[in-house]
Amino acid sequence: MMSIKGILDSIESGNPSMKMYDADIRSMNETAKGAKSWMAPELSTGFFMTPYNPALWKKSGDINGMGQYSIAGQQMIPNKSRLDAESKYMNAMSTVEAQKKGATLNDLYAQAKSAYYAWMILEKKLAILNQNEKVLNFMIGNAETRYKNGLEKINAYYKAKAALGSLQSMRLMLQNDVKQKRILLNTLMNAKDKMKDYMIDTTYLVRDYSSYIIDSSLFVNSRSDIKAIEKDIQLTYLKRELERTKLKPEFGIRYEHMFGFGGASNLYTLMGMVRIPIAPWSAKMNKANIEGLKWQAISLEAQKQMVINESTGMAHSALTEIETKKKQIELFEKNIIPALRRNYQTMQLGYEQNTEELFELYDAWETLNMTQLDYLDQLQQLLAMQVELDRTLQIR
Repeated sequence: MMSIKGILDSIESGNPSMKMYDADIRSMNETAKGAKSWMAPELSTGFFMTPYNPALWKKSGDINGMGQYSIAGQQMIPNKSRLDAESKYMNAMSTVEAQKKGATLNDLYAQAKSAYYAWMILEKKLAILNQNEKVLNFMIGNAETRYKNGLEKINAYYKAKAALGSLQSMRLMLQNDVKQKRILLNTLMNAKDKMKDYMIDTTYLVRDYSSYIIDSSLFVNSRSDIKAIEKDIQLTYLKRELERTKLKPEFGIRYEHMFGFGGASNLYTLMGMVRIPIAPWSAKMNKANIEGLKWQAISLEAQKQMVINESTGMAHSALTEIETKKKQIELFEKNIIPALRRNYQTMQLGYEQNTEELFELYDAWETLNMTQLDYLDQLQQLLAMQVELDRTLQIR
């Protein structure tokens, strides 16, 4: 028998989307290890200021040959502040994906709980149908006996027969719905056999939300999608700082050794280099990126406030609906269904003692049956509201 906790645990460990996020996070973390790498050194070799005529390469008397063969190496030394900024930026990238993983898992939990509770209600309805089938068979069998003895009218008998047929049709529909919910849960758990059969625990818990204070801090502390936006804002500022460091100069060194031909002296060149990105024609793109990232951060902050505002409104609305639905269900449990059940039992006793007619017993049963099914529909609505509020508050 599967419990809701077991199903949620299986989704967390087996759903492919979780493995996808884990791989993405690992990929970003591995990439970040190379954030402080230098650019590759550059090597070059070849002839330098060498005549096309090879005869001039050789020494002729007191005149040395012309031309050199060169070997050179060059290395740019990156600015330390740029390396530090790039390291911070790349190491922070995976934190956004980690929060997005939590938000996706929260949505998967909501799907699973919706299917689970719907399946649970279906099982309760099937249990009512099984009980009703026994009641209708009793009515039909008793009516047939009484009709043969001239003690019963036939009209209520046919109503009971029709109700039995409708009940059997409803059972087929509910059993098909159970299969659909089972397939959905198997899919969310990534089960190899999507038709895998099992039963679920039909006990349930109506959560008490009175201890929750619905304000912006609640969502900032609990909601992964809001945390993902916050991490995105931080990432934007880190990227902006990285763009600023690209405006700082970077230095390099170049060494070149030349072998002289035909007795000519060996020569060398040792040069320092500096890259000047603050020149107007080279800094324009970086400055534009810095300004663009500033507005991107402002946009993300507004998006965060929008999500918090919408979530706060949804949570307050859901709490109001849940409290109203709880009171309705309490009326069903304490007043309506017990009264209708006593009415049916009274009619059944009177029918067995020949003081009540079959149609009166049938009407009492039909009213009780419809009310019980209505109660289960109300309970399903309550559980669906609870699932949605759990998703809004990100409660597992």
